[in-house]
Amino acid sequence: MPGLQTLLRYEAGWLGHDLVAGLVLATMLVPVGIAYAVASGLPGICGLYATIVPLLVYAVFGPSRILVLGPDSALAAVILGVVLPLSGGDPQRAVALGGMMALVSGTVCILAGMARLGFVTELLSKPIRYGYMNGIALTVMISQLPKLFGFSVETTGPLRDLWATGEAILEGRTNWAAFAIGNATLVVILLLRGSKRVPGLLVAVVGAAILVGTLDLAERHGVAILGSLPQGLPGFAIPWIGVNDIVPVLIGGCAVALVSFADTSVLSRAYAARLGTKVDPNQEMVGLGAANLATGFFQGFPISSSSSRTPVAEAAGARTQLTSVAGALTIALLLLVAPNLLRNLPTAALAAVVIASAIGLFEVTDLRRIYRIQRWEFWLSITCFVGVAVFGAIPGIGLAIVIAAIEFLWDGWRPYSAILGRPAGVEGYHDVTRYPEARRIPGLVLFRWDAPLFFANAELFRERVLAAVAESPTPVRSVVVAAAPVTSIDVTAADALTELDQALQAKGIEFCFAELKDPVKDKLKRFGLQAWFDETRFFPTIGAAVSRYLEARDVNRKAEG
Repeated sequence: MPGLQTLLRYEAGWLGHDLVAGLVLATMLVPVGIAYAVASGLPGICGLYATIVPLLVYAVFGPSRILVLGPDSALAAVILGVVLPLSGGDPQRAVALGGMMALVSGTVCILAGMARLGFVTELLSKPIRYGYMNGIALTVMISQLPKLFGFSVETTGPLRDLWATGEAILEGRTNWAAFAIGNATLVVILLLRGSKRVPGLLVAVVGAAILVGTLDLAERHGVAILGSLPQGLPGFAIPWIGVNDIVPVLIGGCAVALVSFADTSVLSRAYAARLGTKVDPNQEMVGLGAANLATGFFQGFPISSSSSRTPVAEAAGARTQLTSVAGALTIALLLLVAPNLLRNLPTAALAAVVIASAIGLFEVTDLRRIYRIQRWEFWLSITCFVGVAVFGAIPGIGLAIVIAAIEFLWDGWRPYSAILGRPAGVEGYHDVTRYPEARRIPGLVLFRWDAPLFFANAELFRERVLAAVAESPTPVRSVVVAAAPVTSIDVTAADALTELDQALQAKGIEFCFAELKDPVKDKLKRFGLQAWFDETRFFPTIGAAVSRYLEARDVNRKAEG
């Protein structure tokens, strides 16, 4: 419990900063929490429940001092994709589904953290993460467009939703009063986004609520509003779901766990570096999991860290997680004392809040850099983006994981290999395609393999070694594999080495290794290949292998002479 350790070392001078930062943070957490709940297909009050509980729990279990957790726009599309089709418009079912997704996500994160699997999110490369998040941003924006225009459509998928929205606009279903308020809110948020003195989101949302209440736009022009929030704090409740809901909820919960921890780990490391502290990624996973698990039992839904609210806490002077505690208690006080304060908040303004956040998710600048330096990774990113935009958030993350696995395997499946020679004036042995003038030793093939040896590339390794022998300008008497890049080997590859050795021996060719790592040699012995590859086959350096070959050749020449 890192939070308790921080409390034991708490300095009196931090208290004022943390309390003020907590009050400032609460003014942003309330409208954002409500907006993301509505965007996720749940009642707005669930957004406040999913803000209060995680802030308190993460303050105890989270390793980061100022990270702010709560509902997040990056998760909204994933949650909506599960909740909306299963709930059938029933708010209670929606709450149960969202809560169970939080329980699944929390359990996955805690188990992964306890198993020290904090590295798993690093398996998704940056271009794939960019493509997925860009797709999520577009999906979230499309889902909020009908609310911005003051009508609703049946959600069936991002592109179909966009088509349905366009048709509704052409049919004249736009509520122009709601549209004007929503767009004004969006403009104010975007214009004041960079201001550290003026809380643009708060100004825009409060202004929209006052305008709707003063002009009575809900009654006179049919502008949809939030309505009164239930008074009181969330109670403990087990989110029961149906048997038919289990599979989609499990898939959605696991997807949420992956996305939320990926975002949280990146943000946590960034602030740890800025503050000169260290953050354990496994403890980060446990903290995030505990926060999700708790909110699932208190009528919340899956949450993540926030890249927009954490800077607010930092700018307001936050020193520790007491800032989050102060923010959570402020919101709790609001629910106890003044639950009707935001009853006139228009849903078009909430849609504007979500759209503004989604705009911030888009990554374009770094994708341009990737396009310049590595085109195929850029197109991987675009593939993930299109997958999410066409099929939705849940299939999209599945596609991202599959592409990540293929990308990982491809580097080892078709690795680079080289024939080595000795260039004049350059120390060591190097690729003859890079140094065409490099001198090759007659009868000796120096072959380098730039990857681990495993089932997917074992046959290719055998083919390339035999091809190097066939293409040698002189009859080959020995093959030496420069094996420093070979970091591992499996049973399939070990058997392939035995077959290759037999094929080379049949041609009177010796098969050796240079610079093979001891753990890989140990594996060969464990696989029972010491009879095939004894210690005379292994050399500490390429130079030692060459020297031994030259000495043997001289001895043979003298014997023949």
